[in-house]
Amino acid sequence: MLKYLFMLIFLIPVSFFEGGWWVVQGLMYLGMLFFMGGLTLSGGIYNLGYLFGIDVLGFGLILLSFWICGLMITASIFVYSHNFFKELFLFMIIFLVIMLYCTFSSLTLFAFYLFFEGSLIPTLLLILGWGYQPERLQAGVYLLFYTLLASLPLLISLFCIYELYGGLSIDLLKNYNLLNLYFYFALILAFLVKMPMFMVHLWLPSAHVEAPVSGSMILAGVLLKMGGYGLLRIYVLILKLGMKLNYIWISVSLVGGSLVSLICLRQTDLKSLIAYSSVAHMSMVVGGIMTLSMWGFGSTYTLMLGHGLCSSGLFCLANISYERTGSRSLLINKGLMNFMPSMTLWWFLLSSSNMAAPPSLNLMGEIGLLNSLVGWSWLSMIMLVLLSFFSAAYSLYLYSYSQHGMMFSGFYSCSGGYIREYLLLLLHWLPLNLLILRGDVWILWV
Repeated sequence: MLKYLFMLIFLIPVSFFEGGWWVVQGLMYLGMLFFMGGLTLSGGIYNLGYLFGIDVLGFGLILLSFWICGLMITASIFVYSHNFFKELFLFMIIFLVIMLYCTFSSLTLFAFYLFFEGSLIPTLLLILGWGYQPERLQAGVYLLFYTLLASLPLLISLFCIYELYGGLSIDLLKNYNLLNLYFYFALILAFLVKMPMFMVHLWLPSAHVEAPVSGSMILAGVLLKMGGYGLLRIYVLILKLGMKLNYIWISVSLVGGSLVSLICLRQTDLKSLIAYSSVAHMSMVVGGIMTLSMWGFGSTYTLMLGHGLCSSGLFCLANISYERTGSRSLLINKGLMNFMPSMTLWWFLLSSSNMAAPPSLNLMGEIGLLNSLVGWSWLSMIMLVLLSFFSAAYSLYLYSYSQHGMMFSGFYSCSGGYIREYLLLLLHWLPLNLLILRGDVWILWV
């Protein structure tokens, strides 16, 4: 594990060299290919190094981190062409990858907590430094305080567990069961905010709307998945309490997901709509984890990977339109089919993946989650029907409003898509639809 970590650390000075932009971008993809070659489908932890080691769960999410961060650099050509502190920008991205890499490969809960919170710093600096509007300061404060406030109880409870059992190794704690209500709430609250669950989701849309395209991609692609990863890791400690109390979170997230889907239908900002759709998808993920079933755990992982690629691609599309029209409003971004006809195909492919159309990974994840939630209680069918229906509704709304209709009369010139943009979208869409060919790996990792 340390070899990849050293590769990332040695990329930091490269980002400050002349022409380092392309080297870092190429090495991100190369590192991902090397990492992918090391996949071992064993049940336990492999690639053990001092503090680090991975199982299949960590492997997929590290792979996603490398991939999305490579694509972030490809998408942020605006920073490169305007020379907008591009060296610092690259440094932030590499720092973020290091934090994510360490988070998903930590073997102890304290190391996991440390890097989990550490990933907040580069994200915050990306939003504050390269965001678009002056409101980015408020969005940054929202992100910081929501996340930090919820994770303080987690830190205290980790210290208490250390005091009780004399260690925080994830693998060794599997034999213990905590029966304290405080532990139960403290351990999962931080991850529910990070997911984000309905009612603690307000930081997400504001952070997305103010973030640059790279910030949105990493937020939607990987940072939301850290919440799911944390829950999957922590639930081995609180299984018995979870059996009794999880109905609270399942009911809140299912009702919340349906309400957020309705909120999506009245958004006029492209980015805001995609951000709220993330909350709706993540509500199903929360529900799936909380059922504590084999189906729930396996499908959660599948949907997290699928959603990471899909919503990151949609944010890229929103940014491509924004770079042309100077606005993210659906009132101005109308009739884009006349304006950029080839891009309409990508809008269609990614919008359809967003509503879990075959053959996307989202479909496989959602089928499994429906299975686990209906198996948990047939009453959840009511909310799941609404969730699935409105998911299709807002994806169609996003596609039809932006592609059809009269073009905005203020446009006096237009430019089609660049090869870089088509490559960027292809690299989001291909893995999203090819990974389903080996669906057993993503469903049966448990």
